[in-house]
Amino acid sequence: MQKSSTCSFMYGELTDKKTIEKVRQTFDNYESNCFEVLLYKKNRTPVWFYMQIAPIRNEHEKVVLFLCTFKDITLFKQPIEDDSTKGWTKFARLTRALTNSRSVLQQLTPMNKTEVVHKHSRLAEVLQLGSDILPQYKQEAPKTPPHIILHYCAFKTTWDWVILILTFYTAIMVPYNVSFKTKQNNIAWLVLDSVVDVIFLVDIVLNFHTTFVGPGGEVISDPKLIRMNYLKTWFVIDLLSCLPYDIINAFENVDEGISSLFSSLKVVRLLRLGRVARKLDHYLEYGAAVLVLLVCVFGLVAHWLACIWYSIGDYEVIDEVTNTIQIDSWLYQLALSIGTPYRYNTSAGIWEGGPSKDSLYVSSLYFTMTSLTTIGFGNIAPTTDVEKMFSVAMMMVGSLLYATIFGNVTTIFQQMYANTNRYHEMLNNVRDFLKLYQVPKGLSERVMDYIVSTWSMSKGIDTEKVLSICPKDMRADICVHLNRKVFNEHPAFRLASDGCLRALAVEFQTIHCAPGDLIYHAGESVDALCFVVSGSLEVIQDDEVVAILGKGDVFGDIFWKETTLAHACANVRALTYCDLHIIKREALLKVLDFYTAFANSFSRNLTLTCNLRKRGWFSMASAL
Repeated sequence: MQKSSTCSFMYGELTDKKTIEKVRQTFDNYESNCFEVLLYKKNRTPVWFYMQIAPIRNEHEKVVLFLCTFKDITLFKQPIEDDSTKGWTKFARLTRALTNSRSVLQQLTPMNKTEVVHKHSRLAEVLQLGSDILPQYKQEAPKTPPHIILHYCAFKTTWDWVILILTFYTAIMVPYNVSFKTKQNNIAWLVLDSVVDVIFLVDIVLNFHTTFVGPGGEVISDPKLIRMNYLKTWFVIDLLSCLPYDIINAFENVDEGISSLFSSLKVVRLLRLGRVARKLDHYLEYGAAVLVLLVCVFGLVAHWLACIWYSIGDYEVIDEVTNTIQIDSWLYQLALSIGTPYRYNTSAGIWEGGPSKDSLYVSSLYFTMTSLTTIGFGNIAPTTDVEKMFSVAMMMVGSLLYATIFGNVTTIFQQMYANTNRYHEMLNNVRDFLKLYQVPKGLSERVMDYIVSTWSMSKGIDTEKVLSICPKDMRADICVHLNRKVFNEHPAFRLASDGCLRALAVEFQTIHCAPGDLIYHAGESVDALCFVVSGSLEVIQDDEVVAILGKGDVFGDIFWKETTLAHACANVRALTYCDLHIIKREALLKVLDFYTAFANSFSRNLTLTCNLRKRGWFSMASAL
C-alpha cells in the first residue's frame, strides 16, 4: 500500500492523541509494544483495534522491518454478550480474545542477551580445567536437574582455578613443613592448612554435583551417572589429599614419621596438573603456556629436592646414639662458613646453634638449583655417603629435566621465528634468481616490492593450503566470509540465495597488486571479472588515462551476454597497493547456468565500471 506502518491515514477526530504518540515512539525506538487504538474505515466507520508492534532483527541485531498485527476488538468495547460469555466482565472477554495474540507477540520479540542461559563464554573456554571443552554445536543449554552444576559455567571455571592455586600452595608448603618442622607449636599454620582442607572437601562435594562430557560428546547431567563417574576416577585421590592430617598430627602420641608420611599424601593433588596439560592445545599461545608450565615444574622439583637435601643433613649432623656432631656433614660445614657454628649445651645436654631455618632453606635450594642446571660451584658439596648417593640421583633427574625443559625452550623459540626465517629465505632465493637471470633493475625492484608487500598483507599464510584442510562445507563458509565485502557492496548479489553465494565464493580468488603492476595488457584476452576492494587503478588507452578505478568498481567483460572471449582494449595498471577479488569466466558461467533465477538478477543489476571489450565504454562517475 506504500503507507506508513503507524496507519496514520486511518486516524480520526476521536483517535487518542497520546496513543498516537506512543505508537510513533515505539517505531522510533525500535521497541515491541501493544495498544488499543480507535481507527476509521474508508466510510468513516470507527473500529477498535488491538495493535501489536514487533521489530524483526537480522543476525547483526539490526532492525530490518516491523511486524504489525491488528485484532478487531470493537465487540469488546460494546456491552454485547453472547451465550458463551454471559456473566463475564468486559475485561475477562477481552483477555480471552487476546491470549493467542499475546503469545505470538512474545515469540516475535527479540530475546534479551541477559536472558540467554548457560552461554559458554570465551573466558571460560580458555580457562577450562575440569573437563573437555565442548564444540560450539554441543553447547546448547542442557536441561539440568536441580542442584547440578554445568562444568563449563563461569562459577565452576573460577572454582577450578582456585583449587589449582591451592594445590600449588599445598605442593610447596607440605614438603617444607615436613622437612623444616615449622608446624610444631604454630597455630597459624595449623589453622591455614585446615581451611585449605575444608575447601578441598567442599570441592569433593561439588564434583558429585557437576556435569561431565560423556564418551559420545554429550553432557551427562544425570546425578547417578555423575556420582558413579566421580567415584571411579578422582574421588579416592581427592579424598586422600583432603583428610585433616594436620589435626591428627597435633596429638603428641602420633609418631613423627607416620604423620609426615600422611601429610605428604596431599601432594597427590598435583595430578590435577594432568587436566591442565590436556588443555594446553586450546590456548592461542601454546608455546608460552608450555614454557610457563615447564618452568613451574622445574622450580617445584628443585623445591622438593631442597627439602629432601636438608632432611638428610639434619638427620646426619647429630648422632643421637653418641650425642656427637658429624663434622663432615654439609650442615656443619655451612654453619662454620657463615659464622653460626653448633655448640653443645652441657646443662641441657643438647646441641644448639647452627644456621637459621631461612638460611638453611635458601642454601638447600641454591645447591639443588646449581646441581639441576649442571653448574655446581662446589661451595656446598656432599661429603657423607648418603649425601653423595642423593646427589647422584639428583644429577640423573636433573639431566632429564634439563634436557626436557631447555630442549622445549629451543623448539619454542625456533617456532617463534619460523615465519621470519622463511621470509628471509624466500627473499634470498628471489634475489639469487634475479641475479642469475640478469633481470633488469626496474623489473627487479617491482618483483621485490611485490613480494614484500604481499608478505606484509598475508603474513606468509598460504590461504589455499588452509582451505584445503577444511571440509567442503566449512571451506564455503570461509570463502563467503573472505568475499563478504564484494557481496555486501554490489547490488547484483543481493538476491542470491545462500547456496548461490557459497558456490560463487568458492570460485573467487584474491590477488594483491603493487604500484605499477599491469592487471590487463591491451590486446590480451579478458577471462576474469575483477572487483576492486581497496586501492586505486588507472585505465590507459592510447597512452591516455581515460578512467580511475577505486573501491567498489568492477572491470572486465560481460561474459554472460557474449559468446566469444574479448580482447582488452586498454591497459589496467595499479596506482597504489590494491586488493582485487576476481572470478574466472568459466567459473562464473557455470554458476549462472545452474542458478538461472540469480543469473537474470545478476545480469540486470551488475554494472561494469569499465568494460574492456569496448573502447571508450566506462562509467561516467569513475571516469570523472
